[in-house]
Amino acid sequence: MKNINTAYYSMAETSTSTSASNKNMKGSPITNLAPDQLFSILLLLPIDSILAFAMTCKRFQALACSDTLWESICRRDWGPSSVDVLKSSNFQFQLQWMRLYRQISKLESVSCHKMTYPDGEFELPKPRASHSLNFVSDCLVLFGGGCEGGRHLDDTWVAYIGKDFEKMLKWQKVNSGLPSGRFGHSCVVIGDFLVLFGGINDHGSRQNDTWLGQVTRHETLGITLSWTLLDVGTIAPPPRGAHAACSVDNKFMLIHGGIGLSGLRLGDTWVLELSENLCFGTWREIVTCPSPAARSGHSLTCIGDSRVVLFGGRGLGYEVLNDVWLLDMSKDILKWVQIQYELPNVPGGVSLPRVGHSATLILGGRLLIYGGEDSYRHRKDDFWVLDISAIPSISMQPTTLNSKEILAKMWKRLKASGYKPNCRSFHRACADHSGRYLYVFGGMVDGSLQPAEASGLRFDGELFLVELVLQL
Repeated sequence: MKNINTAYYSMAETSTSTSASNKNMKGSPITNLAPDQLFSILLLLPIDSILAFAMTCKRFQALACSDTLWESICRRDWGPSSVDVLKSSNFQFQLQWMRLYRQISKLESVSCHKMTYPDGEFELPKPRASHSLNFVSDCLVLFGGGCEGGRHLDDTWVAYIGKDFEKMLKWQKVNSGLPSGRFGHSCVVIGDFLVLFGGINDHGSRQNDTWLGQVTRHETLGITLSWTLLDVGTIAPPPRGAHAACSVDNKFMLIHGGIGLSGLRLGDTWVLELSENLCFGTWREIVTCPSPAARSGHSLTCIGDSRVVLFGGRGLGYEVLNDVWLLDMSKDILKWVQIQYELPNVPGGVSLPRVGHSATLILGGRLLIYGGEDSYRHRKDDFWVLDISAIPSISMQPTTLNSKEILAKMWKRLKASGYKPNCRSFHRACADHSGRYLYVFGGMVDGSLQPAEASGLRFDGELFLVELVLQL
């Protein structure tokens, strides 16, 4: 299928229709439509249909291959924010948007870069795992986590990134003590704010408090971050940690599962809606049947503003999972739908089951899944792309995929070059506004233990960057 798509792109760009074809087109009603009308129609079509339309005649080829149309297609399929960031960045995007779209759709590899720090005496975050890492207001924000000895951390760190590609940054410790120390919490970005929920402290106590954080940059004071306990009334999800969360439509926070009181794994789904002035929030439970089984250490990622993808985790029987579920928050009736598939039908799919991985939305509207560990606690360093759009249609009923061709497009393992980070799990990752660069920090890693690490756990404190490799 990849070769067919490549051929379509090539023919669409270079097609020179015969005079007979042009003569036949003259009698078609579609030739009477104005360019803006055709433009609007093309934006409603899938990519293969647009490329086929481009090969009908020279006039339609000029419209269907125009930079204006393909920029609009990129906005349609990737979201406007990614396109705006790409246009305003220092990347040399004088190239055609059609070519860029093609490069993203046939992504084959990533390149890793070890982040460096300015010379001098600068304090750095301690090694940790099960923390939170977010990109907000052009800054990386790191909070909490668990560290050596099973202790929690209560520190907040910020590093200014800006809108351009950076391999060097300076961490700044901006807060300590608020929120209280914890690990296994969730933290998502809504607008210019962070919303944090739950977690576990080093006494084993589960939390169910909700916090609002805001980053501010001052010319004289530098970067500050303020945390405020959010008023959510009397209804809130039960206390938990190691759950999954994401923001939806830049308005809601969605959480699922985790480890509750007495170490019981949970399978409930909750959504938080914030008031317009962000002074309070309202939690409500989403009850559907069927729904994903109880689990912890899984991932929730929002794609296309309103669709949420759940993947992996550890189940009630301590088994490590590889199931995929989809929840469309734009529907009047909310319902989890399982995307069922057989691992043997996915090239290299035997390695897909995992817990403690990251699943991040990247440029092109797909998920980049990295790391994690299997049921034997073997940690991973592989990169996978999960493309939900490769599925022809998803109804309100469970969807079973038997086609190896579709599964090969839905799941793709990427090659990795450059810096070789350790295998890891329970790290955290976030993408910049363009979705082309991914920042990864911390986690539990493989390697020789230090004398102080009697628990057998080795925590990592390095930050590295993952770049989507595009032939621009």
